[in-house]
Amino acid sequence: MSQADKRSKAVAVLAYHKIGEPPSGTWMTWNYVSVETFNAQLRLLQEHDWQVLDVDRFLAGLEDPTALPQKSALLTFDDGYASMLSVAEPVLAGFAFPSVLFVPTDFIGATNSFDAGNEPDEPICGWPELLELSHRGVAIESHGVSHLSFEGLDPEEQARELSDSKSILDERLRRSVSLFSYPFGDPGKEGEHCERLMRRTGYQAAFLYKGGILRLSEARLRRYTVPRIAVGPGTDLLKELETA
Repeated sequence: MSQADKRSKAVAVLAYHKIGEPPSGTWMTWNYVSVETFNAQLRLLQEHDWQVLDVDRFLAGLEDPTALPQKSALLTFDDGYASMLSVAEPVLAGFAFPSVLFVPTDFIGATNSFDAGNEPDEPICGWPELLELSHRGVAIESHGVSHLSFEGLDPEEQARELSDSKSILDERLRRSVSLFSYPFGDPGKEGEHCERLMRRTGYQAAFLYKGGILRLSEARLRRYTVPRIAVGPGTDLLKELETA
């Protein structure tokens, strides 16, 4: 494979929060993507030959871009909303697409109180729901413990967020989680220190919330600051993908 071919390879990491409608009596926010829009976005990936990856294949591509097709996608969901099981996963299953769900462990089985006042109050998956999702091919990965922005944490607190969440998930899921999504997309100010923490704790990649397409020519350098396309109801996904 030529160097030009390697540079042109791209992974579109899509970042969602909630699929479906807000709870009755609450309000709509940008983080809600309707089932109809979600279906259309997944169909667009399919029709434009974007191959949807599972975690293992994504990680293999970070090491060796030749392992991936010219255009690939990773579907990610932040926060672990219960609607992932009841609404999003059945749509994903219709396309046979794998996905990734990032969960803050302090809120498993609770609600999204970390977003109080900004988002409607909604349940977060409990352990039975997470295990069922895992059984259905959704990779459950870490979103920290307390959903706190890394910029406001000192190095010891960052280390606890990484190690404690991974330990809990590893034990309950009976597998080793390898991905991390920064709460609020914030990696903090000490990038190199955070990367060392990630490696030491056993994470193989970490994700921002915005930033667009990941070029595989940059993948090794960006392993712990992987950009994502933030997806809302008005996102022109075709336009985002055309930058690849």
